[in-house]
This record gives sequence, C-alpha cells and structure tokens, in this order.
Amino acid sequence: MKKILVDMTASIIHHGHVRLIKKASKFGKVYVALTTDKEVKKYKGYFPELNYNQRKEIISEFKSVFKVIPSKWIISQKFLDKNSINLIVSGSDYNSRKFKTKSINFSRTKAISSSLIRNKISSTMK
Repeated sequence: MKKILVDMTASIIHHGHVRLIKKASKFGKVYVALTTDKEVKKYKGYFPELNYNQRKEIISEFKSVFKVIPSKWIISQKFLDKNSINLIVSGSDYNSRKFKTKSINFSRTKAISSSLIRNKISSTMK
C-alpha cells in the first residue's frame, strides 16, 4: 500500500484538517508529518496552543491516520526518502516545492484555519 504524507502544524485542530486527511486516505496509508513546537516557534514566532505531544495524540486518533511523525517546518526530499513516502497531499496554502515525490494539492476548506480561529479568540478577549 502506498505511503501518503500530509504535512501539517495543526496548532489549533479543526475540520479542515479532518477533511484533508480524509482526502489523503483515498490514496493509501496516511502518515502525518507534524511540525515540532521548536519549528513552529522558529517560523511563526510563537509556540502552538497545543504542544506537539497533545497535537500528536489527537491526530493519532483519527481513523484514517496510520502514523504521526515529527517534522521540520520545511519538508525535504531527504525526509520523504527516509520515510519512503509515495505521495504528498496538501492544502492549497502549502508552499509548493519541487520534489521527486509526486504531490497533490487540494483547495483549502473555506473560512477556516488555525490563524482565523486564533484571531477570532484574540478579538473576543479584548
């Protein structure tokens, strides 16, 4: 069975993540490359609301997820080769990079993202 990679941070997990993983599962066994807390801090300037272990625990329980693996912010071909990934499935917000490994991008789920949720919460706290 093909190994499908879904790369995500999932700092605030929402239905867009669920939908992307569900789409990916149609292609094979889903491996989620989950960005580590250190990498989120480095690239976004904050630590996620849920730490890596909490996010991993939640995502591991999705019925379509075979395995969650820690990842850097930027996925490399070396990472894909090391994990024997056959296909990358990502949302349209993903920074497209050229890999030897085939990739498919799906449209984002409308009106939802971790950033939108974070901003909504922040504005109601003022």
